[in-house]
Amino acid sequence: MDKTININIAGTLFKIDEDAYQILRDYLYAINNRFRNTQGGLETVEDIESRIAEIFQSQKGLAGVITKESVEAMISIIGKPEDFDQIDSETESKVYTSRTKKMYRNPDDSIISGVCGGIGVYLNTEPVLFRILFVLFTLFYGMGFFVYIALWIALPSARTDSQKREMYGDAYNPVKSHGKQTDGSVTTPAPLYTSGYNNTSKAGNAFNEIFRALGKVGFIICRIFMIFVGIVLVMTGFIAIIAYVMIFFFHYPEAFSSDSFTMGMTYFPDFLNYIVNPATVPWIIALTTIVFILPTLAIIYWGVKMIFWFKAKDGVFSIVALVLWVVALTALSIVLFREGVSFAQTAKSSSQIILPHTPDTLYVMTDHKVSDLKFDKEISFNNEEYAVYINDGNKELYIRPCMDINRSHDDIARIEVRKRSSGSSKINAKMKTEELLYNYRVNGDTLMLDDYFTIPAGRRWSADVVHVNLNIPEGIILKFDRSAENLFLSKYDFDDESDFESGWKKSGNRSWILTDEGLKPAKKISQKQK
Repeated sequence: MDKTININIAGTLFKIDEDAYQILRDYLYAINNRFRNTQGGLETVEDIESRIAEIFQSQKGLAGVITKESVEAMISIIGKPEDFDQIDSETESKVYTSRTKKMYRNPDDSIISGVCGGIGVYLNTEPVLFRILFVLFTLFYGMGFFVYIALWIALPSARTDSQKREMYGDAYNPVKSHGKQTDGSVTTPAPLYTSGYNNTSKAGNAFNEIFRALGKVGFIICRIFMIFVGIVLVMTGFIAIIAYVMIFFFHYPEAFSSDSFTMGMTYFPDFLNYIVNPATVPWIIALTTIVFILPTLAIIYWGVKMIFWFKAKDGVFSIVALVLWVVALTALSIVLFREGVSFAQTAKSSSQIILPHTPDTLYVMTDHKVSDLKFDKEISFNNEEYAVYINDGNKELYIRPCMDINRSHDDIARIEVRKRSSGSSKINAKMKTEELLYNYRVNGDTLMLDDYFTIPAGRRWSADVVHVNLNIPEGIILKFDRSAENLFLSKYDFDDESDFESGWKKSGNRSWILTDEGLKPAKKISQKQK
């Protein structure tokens, strides 16, 4: 069923189909242009409208729907606008002047956004010409597309009565209607605006219909794409919020393990108590939650709007949320800056033991092991290369050291332990390195070292690192127990993956030898010699 429109002409309500309405609208607009600047022109237009109502009544328009044929018959009776000779050419030239107009996007004649319709009204030219030009220029490196988008953004849409008056200029002629209806029911009354007599050629009308069809197809494609993007945004937002709550509030390690992330952050909020002043931890968590949750909720809201394509008066709410987010981000930055001062400088300290004689085989054994510790939580960084163990009862932190095996250039075996910490100054950082507790000793051809170092109770974590360097001559065999071997296997980069596979993980052999090609499993070297 074709759409019908209820219009009011000279105080009489008529029902008219959409095609007939377009012709009548343009006809009334042209009549208004003919008489608007003449003396008594308003009365003349009113008389013509009354005559149109009489003709439609005689055609029994009140009993049915006024069709395109009825409008054409009315025009043949009253006459075309150019048949009226009451106005001279000087007045005619004043009908359209860009000086009395302002360019808007025209919602009454739009296919995508009304840009071409607005340009057509402004220049008194058929919009189809500009639509064709935009399509042609789009074929040249997309210039037409970008120009159209720029105009879409730059030009406001003529929605209000005052905006339409500025857009049409002196040609402004609102005709009151009672809205569109598709099922016989009358909708909310709305003003209609005439835009020129319908003298477009058949080719122009054909192009307009093509553009309208393409616009509808493009709109459907855009809506599908927007719905897809909206679904992705909503799902991403909800997953992010769930993950944040599960990690930072429910400590759910099974779903978020260190195998999935380079940083196991399951107990990171608890670790904050050992990094910053405990009194600031609730503030940091609260401000971080606001800074994270507000943008995530905005993403979900935008996604919902893209899916359901609705408009809401959310300007005030958006401004309040933005201000709250900025305030929270600023406060968080200030708190983190004040706490971060304690990490401003870095200092190192070192100690070493020189072996009195260089053994053919050096045994590296673990004295105190992590497996023997009693701790409540574990946080790992970079795939457990740097692991922190938290003992809430004693308020102590235990951290794994790392080990490097290097070739000694003076044929002297030495063990060097380097400690590094951060502080508010070099002196403060140096003092913190001396507070780190790490035990190691040499007994004959055996090196005994701990599997962890301890940050004493009451001292906060300061990016502390303990590095054990084994500097040995080439050809010495190293035999590790499993815990000691893990201290360098976690970071050692083998040139040949088979070197690692032939180690203890595959054969149980934990003997290594330093060659001119680097560290190799001793078993593999002995097999080559045979």
